[in-house]
Amino acid sequence: MSDRLFRLLSTLGAWVFGLVWALPLLYALWAAFHPSAFATHFDISAPVTTGNFIRAWEAAPFARYFLNTVMLVIGIMIGQFVICTLAAFALARGKLFGGEILFALILVQLMVTPDVLIMENYRTLQKLGLIDTLTGVGLPYVASAFGIFLLRQTFKSIPKELDDAARLEGASTLQTIWRVYLPLARPVYVAYGLVSISYHWNNFLWPLIVTNSTETRPLTVGLQVFASVDQGIDWSVICAAALMTSAPLMLAFLLFQRAFIQSFLRAGIR
Repeated sequence: MSDRLFRLLSTLGAWVFGLVWALPLLYALWAAFHPSAFATHFDISAPVTTGNFIRAWEAAPFARYFLNTVMLVIGIMIGQFVICTLAAFALARGKLFGGEILFALILVQLMVTPDVLIMENYRTLQKLGLIDTLTGVGLPYVASAFGIFLLRQTFKSIPKELDDAARLEGASTLQTIWRVYLPLARPVYVAYGLVSISYHWNNFLWPLIVTNSTETRPLTVGLQVFASVDQGIDWSVICAAALMTSAPLMLAFLLFQRAFIQSFLRAGIR
């Protein structure tokens, strides 16, 4: 009886916490599809409208913001894959002098939040002339300590005999990485790629500081136009804009939910 009561309470608690987590999303859905007068007035008979999405789309160049965001997250992910793969392979299989010390320094970087380095990164980009560019937004993130650590641990778990066999067949280092290590580490790349896209799609502070024009602003920075006090705050339009911004990520998660969870489990992320 106690076990059944415990399972019942656990299930009930999970539903309560899930409902609390979903409340902001549920409110955003209500406000986005109803007129402004009903944004905080919950009436089942309230008329449903899509006009808030049209107003939000016309209030800002969302098409440009979407393009900037897609180019940014894909560029960062490709850069991270290339740099983290080469660094992880060197640390896992290369005979580097002081390799363990170098790996320890990379682990130390995991303890440093990106916000601490904002001023120094800004000064560096200013000297390089990369302020207000997508390259400048993504450059500080292409070398990821977490990515190097994750791939290094994965590469070390791959039998070295496969590496030796590839070299006996005449494969170069890059060919060995491409034909042996990358296929075996595919679930890890999927998991890490999803984390990278989610983080940089929602990143706000750094793009806000670096970008100054519509041509370089991502979606998160473009949303601030709806919170302008001068124009007044219309929560229905704000919620519609927020849903348009987050819809690609939510849709991708719903479509690839099974692969997303399995990739994390195979990658050993808990």
